[in-house]
Amino acid sequence: MIDGVRVEPLKKFEDERGMVLHMLRAENPLFERFGEIYFSYVNPGFVKGWKQHLEMTQHFCVPVGNLRLVLFDDRPDSPTRGEVQTIEMGLDHYCLVKIPPQVLYSFSAVGEQPAMIANCADMPHRPDESVTRPLDDKEIPYQWT
Repeated sequence: MIDGVRVEPLKKFEDERGMVLHMLRAENPLFERFGEIYFSYVNPGFVKGWKQHLEMTQHFCVPVGNLRLVLFDDRPDSPTRGEVQTIEMGLDHYCLVKIPPQVLYSFSAVGEQPAMIANCADMPHRPDESVTRPLDDKEIPYQWT
């Protein structure tokens, strides 16, 4: 596991009427502060990323569809520098993933339907605090096929 990344199972309450899906509560030790919540859809057959937030901590969950999230640690002083971590997310693997600043990430829907990421970030998005890298970046030891 990449240093600072946390994966925590989340609760689902389901009956014949539908479902309630928990994501993040103020007393959860993973929660530091609120910046914004946004949603990102990815369609089957497409990959989004590589993206790296320089200051922002993100908290992802996937309440719709299924997703493969791939993380790469490129932080110079990290004990896990150079490591790749793959996390399957969705209703079958309903969890919260904390992504610390400067960890690169990329994701793709798994299956036939779009996947939706809910992200609770610790700061509002600013275009100047993130960078993107190409999917075929030779410095990242992961190949999307």
